Amino acid sequence: AKPTVPTENPKSNLGDTATTHLVQVLNDYYLLKDALVASDVAKTVDAAARLQVSAAALETRIASGNATVAKSIATIATEAKAIIAEKTDVEKQRIPFEKVSDAIYAAVKDAQLEHTGVYRQYCPMAFNDKGAYWLSNEEKIMNPYFGKKMLTCGEVTDTLR
Repeated sequence: AKPTVPTENPKSNLGDTATTHLVQVLNDYYLLKDALVASDVAKTVDAAARLQVSAAALETRIASGNATVAKSIATIATEAKAIIAEKTDVEKQRIPFEKVSDAIYAAVKDAQLEHTGVYRQYCPMAFNDKGAYWLSNEEKIMNPYFGKKMLTCGEVTDTLR
């Protein structure tokens, strides 16, 4: 996947250094999403490991005034570990991915991240029609919950620019 190409310098309420780290977390998340789109168990483990590292690095740089963002980043790190633990079953990897997706969306919103072009997407059929969200750096739907089975099932529900 191509990393996010900001239209301008990304900004957030976290300050420059932490914003750079947040963009890294977002890019590692996209690698994870793409690995799940491909239903590739090994790539998913590798991407989750990268995400866990970048989330931990960001966690140490968030000021105490951003408790809500810090909580979301902690969730990302925890759920990335759960994905890494599932070394053989892509369907089981997709379960914690939903929590990662919700947490990263919350972090990006709470940090008021701008200039990165984030699309929040939704598949109503994920998890036996419970539905689930994910983020993408492009408008085109590439469904990480079904992969090739239903690659384009879903819709954009929010755009954070």
